[in-house]
Amino acid sequence: MIFAKYLIRMALKEDIGFGDITTNLFVPPSLKAEGKIMAKADGVLAGTKAARKVFHLIDPKLEVVWLKKDGQRFQAGHTICRVKGSFRSILKAERVVLNFLGHLSGVASQTYQYVQKVRGTKAKIYDTRKTMPLWRVLEKEAVRLGGGCNHRWGLWDQGLFKDNHWQVGLKPEKIAQKTRQLKKYKWVIEIDQSKLKYLKVILTGRPKVILLDNFSPETLRHVVAKIKEMTKQTKQRPLLEASGGITLKNVSQIARTGVDRISIGAITHSAPSIDFSLQVHPLSQ
Repeated sequence: MIFAKYLIRMALKEDIGFGDITTNLFVPPSLKAEGKIMAKADGVLAGTKAARKVFHLIDPKLEVVWLKKDGQRFQAGHTICRVKGSFRSILKAERVVLNFLGHLSGVASQTYQYVQKVRGTKAKIYDTRKTMPLWRVLEKEAVRLGGGCNHRWGLWDQGLFKDNHWQVGLKPEKIAQKTRQLKKYKWVIEIDQSKLKYLKVILTGRPKVILLDNFSPETLRHVVAKIKEMTKQTKQRPLLEASGGITLKNVSQIARTGVDRISIGAITHSAPSIDFSLQVHPLSQ
């Protein structure tokens, strides 16, 4: 969370800069106020840790009470948070707080919708690295709050042999050999329909996951059954992951093919932001 704190400080610096011109001009420094953050749409809450840190950095004396917790569902009109203290401080924190809550709750809410669509199957919803630069730690937490799972965090924590790696021209036997040798890494091998002919060889490398990219549900079902049959004797079947072209309309059908994981970039890169508002009124002096 250390990096997230740095990100939050930079967000405040970006928004406030040398000072809030309007607030400093029109709001007396001694004026106290009470505010409430309200949801303007239904969703799943995420981002309260970041929002809490924003309030604290602006003014440690602000009294902040959260009426909803991260991961909880809310409806339009619900009050999410109450804040009390310096009117100036509340206004300075407003936009950054709402931006964190809106975007991260959007990610959690989008993830939740996908998770609900695959209920009753064994498939789990995973994110990808398609995150806003520097926001990854926050967005991946939002995915978990929505009921999803995190894929690899970066290039450093898991091997993922993808389409562009195939362009190097390595023979499948060499790929399998290297994945066997480097067992300390959790290897994921991506295969599209043009690479299915290499499936038997790739499986000898014992990758942790086979990523089936841009397969139709019908082809996925066939390939899943084929891999299960091919690994029946060794009992070392890799996890099977579907990715590419997955939407809320077809994710249920994809899940019923028997895959273990479904990775979806859209839950982070295209999640609609949830709209929140902060209503503030002055307290009598």
